[in-house]
Amino acid sequence: MLTNKLTEQALFKGGIKAVALIVVTILLMACSPKLDWRTVQSPQEGYTALFPGKPDKIERKVSYQAQELMQTLEAVKIDEDIYSISAIYLSKQQTDLLAILLEQLKGNLFRNAGVDQLTVVSSDGVYQTANHQRMPTKDYFLEFKSTITAQQSMRMRWITNPTVNGGIWLYQVSILHTGPVQPDVRAFFLAEDRANFFDEFHPN
Repeated sequence: MLTNKLTEQALFKGGIKAVALIVVTILLMACSPKLDWRTVQSPQEGYTALFPGKPDKIERKVSYQAQELMQTLEAVKIDEDIYSISAIYLSKQQTDLLAILLEQLKGNLFRNAGVDQLTVVSSDGVYQTANHQRMPTKDYFLEFKSTITAQQSMRMRWITNPTVNGGIWLYQVSILHTGPVQPDVRAFFLAEDRANFFDEFHPN
């Protein structure tokens, strides 16, 4: 029990910091090209996305509640923005973990931004599946302020996608920006050059 609890804390306490670190480590070695939008097919993870450049992709296995989950991350850095899609797969036998997993991901991210479910800036939205079915979703707009590092902000949404074999994909679609945002965090991320990334993400 103690081992499982410590494993969960190690996996999720870092939350978005761990994801951002992985992305930055890979992408800072490359140049930051200007926007060059391209459709990226990820049939293994069950989605199609529109990236503003060629993304890098990494895969890893993570332990959660004594079970092994597969996670993939596709991301590209353009100037001060990191565009990323994380996909975690839960098998038919693991789908009962979805609710608590999602709540932990949200909770850790909100704590890092110093907000909670009641104070976080959010808005209702929709996304389209590959067969053009419109589905509801919620976007979160966060600001991470620090006296040590540069100001960072993020737009984030989570989407679930059941599979034909009874499993489920949990997608985390986000843009992480380093630097100030104008006129405010919500308007900044709703600008067309960033909104495209969210609007053109389509689960299969």
